[in-house]
Amino acid sequence: MAVGAVIATLGGLGAALLVKSPAQVAADAAAPRADVLTATVEHRVLTSSVITRGQVVAGQTVEVIPQVTAGAGAARPVITKLRVRAGDTVKAGQVLMEVSGRPVFVLEGSLPVYRDLSPGATGDDIAQLQRALKVLGHSSGPDAAGSFGAGTKAALNSFYKAVGYSPVSANAAEGDPVAEARSQVTAAQRALEDARSAQAEASKPVVRPGEKPGAKPGATPSAKPSTEAVEPVRPAAGDGGKAVRRAQEDLAEAKKKLAAAEAAAGPKLPAAEVVFLQSFPARVDSVVAKVGAEATGTAMKLSAGTLVVQAYVPEYQKDLIQAGRAAEIYSELSGLSATGQVTLVSDKRSEPGSAPGPAQPGADAPAPSGQGQTGWLVEITPGTPLKAELTGQDVRVTVTAASTEGKALVVPITAISSGADGRTTVTVLEESGVRRRVEIRAGTAGDGFVAVTPVADGALAGGDRVITGVAREKASP
Repeated sequence: MAVGAVIATLGGLGAALLVKSPAQVAADAAAPRADVLTATVEHRVLTSSVITRGQVVAGQTVEVIPQVTAGAGAARPVITKLRVRAGDTVKAGQVLMEVSGRPVFVLEGSLPVYRDLSPGATGDDIAQLQRALKVLGHSSGPDAAGSFGAGTKAALNSFYKAVGYSPVSANAAEGDPVAEARSQVTAAQRALEDARSAQAEASKPVVRPGEKPGAKPGATPSAKPSTEAVEPVRPAAGDGGKAVRRAQEDLAEAKKKLAAAEAAAGPKLPAAEVVFLQSFPARVDSVVAKVGAEATGTAMKLSAGTLVVQAYVPEYQKDLIQAGRAAEIYSELSGLSATGQVTLVSDKRSEPGSAPGPAQPGADAPAPSGQGQTGWLVEITPGTPLKAELTGQDVRVTVTAASTEGKALVVPITAISSGADGRTTVTVLEESGVRRRVEIRAGTAGDGFVAVTPVADGALAGGDRVITGVAREKASP
């Protein structure tokens, strides 16, 4: 009987543990007690960045397309020498190659060559040539800037001699205009001398038969010599005097033609023999030409100017980037990094196969390496020159889209809410557990944070804790 009583008691306890009241069942099914997540208000500089990929390119890319120069005497253009290889560094005044025995060299200048530069010519391209020769030690003085005179002739002759070639004559196809002009001057001088001799001969006194030399014409012979002056016979109008004047005019005209011929004579710089690059040293990107082959098309490609980074970004990123913004450049391949700034944001979308967008006035034209890419061209110029080994590399670019001016109060973006009343607020959780809404003005956003300014001074400070969300406790098993 005792045993049975114990079993009955235990069975009743088990039933009590397994059977719950309706109120208990509802309590167990309810959500767990809610708790809040908070973050500390910080006081620091906040930046918003755009990260993209870009390519290191030269500010100027030039294709060297050789041609036969005037007077070369070649039936077709043939590569006779190659002086550089791909990857070589090139300096101003250096000969790149020979075409049909004539040199092709590089000089410093931003204007592309479009004509032969000959004695007597004037223009900005002449001034560019004079500056380029002066840098190499060949002064064109006393010629005025932009005027191809005797000084520029001497400088060009000196340069060609320094690189081991003879210059092309400006009038090689016209015979020798100077010699012809000199012959005309000689002939005119002799004609003037003859005219003056004839005039002098015609001016001598005429002595008639029976008269003594010095006697007055028509006078009766006298025993005493006459003391009166003998009047010379004047030449008729249009005789000797007129001939002399004409001879003088002819001589003056011949001397004028000689001066013009001498001014136009001398060395010239054929357009086919020079390539102007913006700055040096330059770099040989590739060489296609081969010695002995006919010179057709592009023989080699050169790059010069400051190395820049070109990136193509989608529209939503383009609108965040402005010229003048700071940027960081990093090459994962070499580990090299550099800082710079955005110098160009194209206002035209580039499509595959199209050229990059237009550059801003005064800026170097973008190199054509971006052809085939889609988006808006952004160009970053490094603060210090990039190493040449980076040319052509794909690099990471981080552009600062916005930044606070100095340190600012920042909160996680999840701490900000907008109410039905149109106010933007954060909720501060006091140590006592009291919650306090603080109206703020939001500023720069980046990396998940937002710079904020409280509408009421002192309502928010560094170290305050703001609510960022709600966490729910897990139900007890």
